[in-house]
Amino acid sequence: MVKELNSVSLLKTYSMIEKAYIIDDDEVSLFLTSMLLESGSYVREVETFFSAEHALKKLELEEVPAIPNIIFLDLNMPDLSGWEFLDLLSQQEQKYIDKCKVFILSSSVDTAEKEKAKEYKLVSAFLHKPLDEDELARVFS
Repeated sequence: MVKELNSVSLLKTYSMIEKAYIIDDDEVSLFLTSMLLESGSYVREVETFFSAEHALKKLELEEVPAIPNIIFLDLNMPDLSGWEFLDLLSQQEQKYIDKCKVFILSSSVDTAEKEKAKEYKLVSAFLHKPLDEDELARVFS
């Protein structure tokens, strides 16, 4: 069950993000993360993708002003994994480096994955699924 966020107090500590992408092949996780972002008034526009490949294609078409400010990225997906997505996105790192932050969403507790995430300049943090209000508040503080 998703608890109601106290959006009034959170709005005082950050400005609302224009656009976020959530990339996750897990329908429940995608829904919960989207609901948390929308119910907390964290983001004006949330786009969801079941496939990293579809998200990458959309990003390639986006002009710089339309790039999402934040991407929540699952690692373990069929076809194109989160790691492969990051490798491809890193090839155009200069387009995204100061405009877009990637937050990895994973149910994994593998410390090797956390260490690997640090190798990517675009990755801001490694978050655990399911994302909750407290962790989301830390992202936006």
